[in-house]
Parts: sequence; C-alpha cells; structure tokens
Amino acid sequence: MNKALFIVVNVDWFFLSHRLPIALAAKEKDYRVTIVSKDTGKREEIEALGLRFINVEFERSGANPLHEFRCIKILYKIYKSEKPDIIHHVTLKASLLGCLAAKLSGIKRVVNAISGFGYNFTDERTGIKQRIIRTMMNMAFKSKKFHFIFQNPDDTNQFMKFNFVSENQIHLIKGSGVDLNKFTYEKPIVKEKVQVILPARMLYDKGIIEFIQAAKKIKDKVVDKAEFVLVGDCDTINLSGIKEEDIKREIDIPFLKWIGFKKDIFSVIKNSDIVVLPSYREGLPKSLIEACAVGRPIVTTNVEGCRECVIEGYNGYLVPAKNIDTLSEKMEDLINDPEKRIRMGLNGRILAEKNFSIDFVIREHLRIYKDLES
Repeated sequence: MNKALFIVVNVDWFFLSHRLPIALAAKEKDYRVTIVSKDTGKREEIEALGLRFINVEFERSGANPLHEFRCIKILYKIYKSEKPDIIHHVTLKASLLGCLAAKLSGIKRVVNAISGFGYNFTDERTGIKQRIIRTMMNMAFKSKKFHFIFQNPDDTNQFMKFNFVSENQIHLIKGSGVDLNKFTYEKPIVKEKVQVILPARMLYDKGIIEFIQAAKKIKDKVVDKAEFVLVGDCDTINLSGIKEEDIKREIDIPFLKWIGFKKDIFSVIKNSDIVVLPSYREGLPKSLIEACAVGRPIVTTNVEGCRECVIEGYNGYLVPAKNIDTLSEKMEDLINDPEKRIRMGLNGRILAEKNFSIDFVIREHLRIYKDLES
C-alpha cells in the first residue's frame, strides 16, 4: 500500500503559496497526501488537485493556551486514528503542537519545517512567552527520530544551540524554491517612472514603515522619476500586523501607493524595477528569490534569511534593519542608475538558477521522506 503523508500547516493559503509543489511531487511518487490545515476558503482548490484535506482550526496568533491544548488533542486523535506513515509539520507552531501530538500517538517518522523563528524571536525577546515557547520546544522536539528543516544557517545554528536533537537530524534547504520556468528572466520595461516595490504582508516586522519613511526621505530628489508601491494584504491576526487605516494614513503622498494582494506576483515583479524588503527577520523570503529569478535588483536587510538572497553589490544591497538613512540611500542609488539595475538583475537570475530552484527543493524533501521510511 502507498505510504500516507500528512502535511500539517497553520493555514491553507500558506500551504498553497509555499508547499504545494512538494505535495504534488509526493503525490506523483505515489504518496497518499493529506493536508491538515485551517480552511479559510481554499479547501476546494486543494481537493481539486487530488489532495485530501482535514480541517483543524489553528489560531496563528497563539494568544490562547487553551486553544493550543485543544489543537494538540485534535491532532492526537487524527494521528492516532489515521496512523500516517510520515508527518511533515510546517511552521514553528504546527511543529510544536504536532510533535507533542505525534509523541502521544506513538508516531516517530516526523519532519518539521521551521521557516524562520519569526516574531517571537525578533529583537532578542526574552519575556515569559518566549520562555514558555522554549520550554514547549524542549518537550516537543527532543527525540532521536524527529528531523528538522531550516531555511537559513542562522536559524539552523540557533536551533542547534538549544541541544534538542543531534546535528544529523537537521537539514538546511534554502527556502521554498522558485519555479524558474514560470518566473523567467524579464528585461525591465522602460517607463516614465522607476517602480520600487515591497511585496509582503503588511506587518511592522516586514519593515513597511521604514520603507514608507525612506521613500519620503528622498521624495524631493526622486518624485519625478520614481514611485513606491506596497504589494500585499493586511494581516491583523498576526501580532505584528498593521491596520489598514494606519497604512492609508502613512501613504499620504501621490508617489506612494498600496495595491493590496496580487495573485499574479510574477507580473507584479516583471513590471517593477527594484524589489525592497526591509524585514527584521525571515526564514528565507519567497518574494526575494522570485525577484532574483525575474532579474530585479534587491535592497534588503542584513538579517537572518534576507542576507541569503543577496550578495552585497552583486545582485543588490544589504542594509541594517530599521536604518532609514541607509535604506533610502541604496534605493536612491538604484533609482538613478539603470545600468546597475540591469547588471544586478542579471546577476540575481544567475543566483536563482544556482541556489533557489524548486526542483532542488522538491528533490531534497523527497529524499528526506525516503530516509524517514528506512
């Protein structure tokens, strides 16, 4: 009988945007793939692809301990009754709750993909909540059988310091990958104004406010030759979420725009000239590897995850987090130098072909699944 693979992720849209190719590749290899996630309206789309779906009402904010215990109980019942051969948890929360449930149900073939430690590990947070999370991590993750996937060396090294597992249980896979046949290199379109985009959810820790302030700082120098565009939805469930009215109040000048979520992100990047992400911390941002693939220069922060996408001066610039002066300086530099933009963009494509292909990411995941079976 074909092996049963459960992919457990907080929310359905994140599965579609970050893990769908892996699930479909596993299905092609005759795994019986089930997605365990919160249904926010994507269930039918997922099931139409031949993937089974089980709804679990995860809360992404993590503010209610009783709800988390209920989720562990629900996952335990699912794992106990379904007896999947392999469980692939995606995100820190799904990994925490899922590993506890897996231990209780006696399932040992587990891989946990932790795509960045996120909000609770920014600014060296050391409060009660962070201590509770680390205690739970110790309870959930200590096992000689569980495996872990990280997207950047910084998170890998930080996790190893916790001494939960041995080094041979940890895998480094750089990001979720990009389909290089879909995200092809596109020569920038010559237009009246240079378009500088920030493609991300509207979260404070994505550097949204810094981007706006940096744009305003150089307004008088570039107002006639550049426009700055925010691309992404609000996410007020996230503890770092920015309210819609706050964004609208900040973008109070014509050369700053907010166009919301766009499903066809390839077209958005293709029509842009510069991609910016002044994030405080990432796993490995999909928007930046997509920018590399399409051939757009990048300005991002020299922090975990982001620095993996840029070689300084080669395909973009790395700036300190929360540093508006340097951010504005590097954006202005690229706005004023079209030849540099093209050169860096071509270099970005080379980097994407070398490091970020979805084909490599899929192969590595299938290898880990196969190793877990043996």
